[in-house]
Formats: sequence, structure tokens, C-alpha cells
Amino acid sequence: MLVETAKDQICINQLIGQKREMLEAEGDVIVNDVKPDVLKIISSSGTACVYKKEVLEGKIRLDGSINTYIMYLADDENGSVRSLNTVLDFTKFIDIDNCKPEMILDEQVMVKSFECNILNSRKISVKAHIEMDVKIYSNENIEIISNIEELEHIQVLKKQATISSLMGQGSSRTYAKESIAVDGTDDLAEIMQARVRITGKEAKVSYNKVLVKADLDVDTMYLTEDNRINTVSSKLPIMGFVDIPNVSDDNICDVKCKLKNLIIKPNNGETHSIYIEAEIELVCFVYEEKSIGIIEDLYSISSDLKCRKREVRTMTKKNYQKERCNIKQQLAVPEIGASKIYHIDVKPNIITMQRQSGKVMIEGDAKLEFLFESGNSVNTKDMTIPFTFEVESEMAIDGMELEAHMELTKETFIIISDGNIETDIDLDFSLAFSKDRNLEVLEEIEVEESKENNIYSMVVYFVKPEDSLWKIAKKLKSTMADILRVNELEDGKVRQGQQLYVPKYVSGSTQSA
Repeated sequence: MLVETAKDQICINQLIGQKREMLEAEGDVIVNDVKPDVLKIISSSGTACVYKKEVLEGKIRLDGSINTYIMYLADDENGSVRSLNTVLDFTKFIDIDNCKPEMILDEQVMVKSFECNILNSRKISVKAHIEMDVKIYSNENIEIISNIEELEHIQVLKKQATISSLMGQGSSRTYAKESIAVDGTDDLAEIMQARVRITGKEAKVSYNKVLVKADLDVDTMYLTEDNRINTVSSKLPIMGFVDIPNVSDDNICDVKCKLKNLIIKPNNGETHSIYIEAEIELVCFVYEEKSIGIIEDLYSISSDLKCRKREVRTMTKKNYQKERCNIKQQLAVPEIGASKIYHIDVKPNIITMQRQSGKVMIEGDAKLEFLFESGNSVNTKDMTIPFTFEVESEMAIDGMELEAHMELTKETFIIISDGNIETDIDLDFSLAFSKDRNLEVLEEIEVEESKENNIYSMVVYFVKPEDSLWKIAKKLKSTMADILRVNELEDGKVRQGQQLYVPKYVSGSTQSA
């Protein structure tokens, strides 16, 4: 016979698998007939987008593209600087054990470097090295027994557990579109380079929705009709809603903005503006701190109980902490001297991350690429700034999982004198803490007729080393309350070797002698 119970429902969000893999996307670029021959590659850059992702049985599939710019020195009488723009498509399958189609994929894709080889003066081979960091999560709604409605004859040992239950998950897509004006004296000839990143991410709760705001920062280098190189920086607002029923300000919102598609081109028929269009996926996970009653153990003093238990792995202590790392350093770059700097590309990187006694120690570097005027041409200079960042956090203890996301939010460079540049860089870190724990939960309780036929009503028992009051009562089918009463124990503690009188119930009866 099944026992009447009360149940709690919780949603378990589990990390099923995680992998980091490298991918090469490659292709050949043919120089357009209206452009001069290629003499030398100056620089290459690009932005990765994942426009389609699919979770399959035992693996995932990612389809995307890299919007690639190649700046080159032309083989003409003026030694002019020109550029090529191409799109490198890629498809990647990644094997992940226990992966199933209904699971959730979280991906991060980053272009690490490019290789460009001149095959001939009209053809270039391009290879992009891409780093993919993918995680697979499963969401499962389960019911656990939190209380027993009919407590007669049944003794229950309970505890409270606080978990980070997944309250809801969703995604939506939004667009950032804008025409960016260039200098009014510039007649735009071609776009030479574009660097894109998403910054300033914020999430606010509003009427069963999560409002997501961010900025799309675009730095564009372009060539004018009179062969001058200039730059323009723009900040496009990103805004969208993700539907999450019953979300509130008390919940923890984990929001990510992912670039799906990107278009950057001169406006048709307009020589003084650039058209930018980006498709962005907004992904939101919402967690709530939920206190649930867990039945650790139970027994009946008059019957045998058959229990169906299940071990579940769940998340607890989900928390976020945001900190800012400022890097200020003076660099000596004699190669640049008094030349004009067109652009400085900053690529921050985390090398190691450790937890030590309430602190998170982060070591990394910021790779800089200077693009500067060199005679009638353009040249590059690479430098690396190492950094160490220390974050104090009460969550930084053994057993806690730690995940860090880093965002470049400020990059200011001031030329102090010829070849001496002062850098001022802000890196915003979002540290995500959590702890996984295993819970053994009851799913079903059934009463069976007792097989015992006990004729004794009182037992003299000597406490063993591993005993507790609960274990003694369960072993002898008594109750803790009766053992305390008969032995006049006030504090509820027992010690090894102690003699106890334990009332023991006769099968089928609830009266003790």
C-alpha cells in the first residue's frame, strides 16, 4: 500500500559535458578586377558568428562564418594600401558523451589568429584558427517527497536543503541596425577593417520578462577615394526581451548575448556613411534559491516500509560577482615614433585562475596590435602586456565551481612622446560561483506487512561507537521520544557504552510495555 505524501517539484540544471576544441576555417580569396595586385599582407582580422546550432545524439553541430578583412600592400606605382573582405564558412561536429537532442547548448566561439599566404598576385589563401568552448546542460523537472501526510506509526528524519533551482530558461533574437556617418570630407571608397564586440550587458526584470540591454561597439577603418585612411567608432544599442514566467527581482539572471550574423558595408549610393546590421541572440537562465525538505531516513514501528530512492546531482549557492581590473602601463614603441596610429587592437586572455583562502587569483595578458602609418604605407607592431588580478570573495573556497567571463570595456591610449604610449585598459570580470551536490531523495513509499513477531516490550541496549539516537530507535523499532522519556535524557545525546532502556513495540500494536 502506497503512503500518502506531499511532494515538492524542483528543476535540476546539470552540466552534462564540456569541451574546448580548435577549428580551422579556410578558403581562397580572389582579388577583384578593380583592385591592384597583392605584393604583401599587412594584417588580417575577423569576427566569428554562429548562425545555427544543433544538439544531436552524442554530439553537437555548429554552423557559422567569419567576416574576414585582409589588408595588403598593393603592387602598383604608388605602393597603396588596399583590402579584401571575404566570408569563411565553417561546420563543426563535436562528440559529447550522454548528449541528447532535448538538451541545451551554450557555445562561445573566438577567432584566435589568421594565416594568409599569397598564392599569386591575384589569389590569397586564408586560414582562421577558431577556439570553441561548448557546454551541454540538461533540465529535468523532478518530484521529491518532502513530507508524509499520515504520520501514524512512521518516524521521519528530515533536513532542509537550499538549492539553486532553475526557474526558467529562454532565448530570443534582436537586431542592431544603424547608418554611421564618416567624416564629411571623406568620400568612402572601401572598408578596410572592422572590429566588433558586445559590451555593457545589463539585465532587468519586468512583468514576466527579462529585459536585456547591451552595446555593439564597432571600430571601422576605411579608405577614401583620394587614398587616405581614416577610422570611425560607433556604439549601437542592443535591446530585447526574453520571456520567463514568474521571474522576479529576487532571482539570479544569467544572460548572454551572442552574435549570429553581421553585415558591415558602404551605404548604397552614399559615400559618407557605413551601414551596420547585427543579429544577436539573447539567452537567459533564471535561478531561484529554493529551500526544500529532504527526508533523510524513515521507518515504521509497526510495519515494514519499502522506499524507492533516487540520487540527483543539483546546483547550490549559485552566485555572481563583478569586478574591474585596470591595466595602466607606459609602453616604448620606437618603431612608431611620431607616426599616425590608425588603430590598436586589444585581445585580453586568461591564462590561469586559482582560488586561495577567500581570493581568486587571475593571471593573463592583453595582446596589442598597433596599426600605424609607415611612410606611404601601413605597418603593424605586436606587443603583450601581462597582468595579475586578485579578487576577494567569500565564495572562493574549496569545493566551489568557478567560471569567469572577461569583457574589454575601456581602451585608451595616449601618446606621451615619440614612441612612448600610455595605456589605460579596463577589463570587467564576471565570476560565476556554484557548488554541485548529490542529494538522495525519496520518490515513493510503500507499506508492507511486518515480517517480525517480536514478543519483547523492553530491551536493554549498550550504545556502540557509530550509534546515534535515531539509529538506535530505527534498529529496535522504537521512537526517539520514548527512549528520551524512559531514560530521562534531556540533551538527546548518547555516548559509547551507555546503557539504555528501549521500549520495543509488538508487531501490529503501537503500545509499549
